[in-house]
Amino acid sequence: MQSGLPLVNERGLESFIPGDAIQAWLDRTKNPSPQRVHAIIQRSLDKNRLEPEEMAILINAEHPDLVEAIFEGARELKQRIYGNRIVLFAPLYVGNECINRCQYCGFRADNTEVHRKTLLTEELVAEVEALEDLGHKRLIMVYGEHPQYDAQYIHDTVREVYGVKKGAGEIRRVNINAAPLDVDGFRKVKKAGIGTYQIFQETYHRETYERVHPSGPKSNYLWRLHGLDRAMEAGIDDLGIGALLGLYDWRFEAMALLYHTIHLEEKYHVGPHTISFPRLEPAVGTDIDRITAKWAVSDSEFKRLVAILRLAVPYTGLILTCRETTALRNEMLAFGVSQIDGGSSIGVGSYSGKDPEVFRKSQFLLGDNRSLDEVIRELCDAGFIPSFCTGCYRKGRTGEHFMEFAIPGFVKRFCTPNAVLTFLEYLNDYATGETLEAGLRQIDRELEAMPESGARDELIARMDQVRAGARDLYF
Repeated sequence: MQSGLPLVNERGLESFIPGDAIQAWLDRTKNPSPQRVHAIIQRSLDKNRLEPEEMAILINAEHPDLVEAIFEGARELKQRIYGNRIVLFAPLYVGNECINRCQYCGFRADNTEVHRKTLLTEELVAEVEALEDLGHKRLIMVYGEHPQYDAQYIHDTVREVYGVKKGAGEIRRVNINAAPLDVDGFRKVKKAGIGTYQIFQETYHRETYERVHPSGPKSNYLWRLHGLDRAMEAGIDDLGIGALLGLYDWRFEAMALLYHTIHLEEKYHVGPHTISFPRLEPAVGTDIDRITAKWAVSDSEFKRLVAILRLAVPYTGLILTCRETTALRNEMLAFGVSQIDGGSSIGVGSYSGKDPEVFRKSQFLLGDNRSLDEVIRELCDAGFIPSFCTGCYRKGRTGEHFMEFAIPGFVKRFCTPNAVLTFLEYLNDYATGETLEAGLRQIDRELEAMPESGARDELIARMDQVRAGARDLYF
């Protein structure tokens, strides 16, 4: 192990992903009855997390009528728990140095076609200022796995980002996508005031995992699998899990995500705050077709996966990124997705200037290249309320406390008002004319849908404060 990275020690670690059991459930539940499928959908609508057998039944419900029933159930569940709210964020790539050799990734150590870059402090500030000029309030900072990106470096760069204020702009919540750390490393990063720490297992199928991760710290399946356990032990109770679709059978990966959720619930009484399910995309110097030839996930399969995940874990945020096309993203908002990025760029240093070599500093290609303003306008036209809310973090509604609100669906009581307040900030400070009009219409629709109450009156009073110049108000 190279210096600067935690010692990878898997002694005493065991996999909580039962590969044989997953395959057995998928085999046993083929051709489920419509009655059984509808009963499972109803159990989810009653806000129960599904069991592995139930998820396997939904996965095997392939008749068009049953697929549509799953979609409709996901639409209804999303509306019950999340309302019309869609949380917005942007990725900020800090550096693409990496010592792993993941076969599918443009950042892998032996890829000579990628241009290596780590942001200097002044470049990091410039990137954050550019994002604030767009109106962003929530970021996910992305780091390669390299000795220079250790826990102290992540802590320091996060603190730097929080300190950047430009005009009305500020970053209120930084989430992290980085290598798994040891417990002491996670404790250090927590002190920076982060939100969610994401670790994607990439593929939960161990044989495939070991084949596509031939060397580097990431080649250790168990160390990565238990990464979020160490984060919990360090006091980080806001976690994000994910699988990279296209490395193995999507049905297996979906089941494994549920088993990971169950593991966290049973051990820590806290499920993941978010689940991500990116599909493999082309990257410079990388033969993606060779890797995905067998397990590529079609659009129809992808939509089924997201709807099934929505039903399986009703309280967990589902993230759909700009990897996907605009049309597909817009379609999937209705039946499961609760968080998206907008106006994204994944080249290191690409927000603050036009770099002709940005592609060679990027991890993969994007399918949705709309500006944040365009994304927001189209969300409003489709009846969604964009949100930059960070209220739950500020009020301490994370981890087990968040689950107390989220599992029965109570979190909607806070999320919709906070979405309105943060969106009104965006409209006043950044929106173009057409987007401003669309946004104000959507806010009016949200207010009309709220019952008369003291909470509604308080929201209207706070909206007047925002119009008068107040910022960062939340319930």
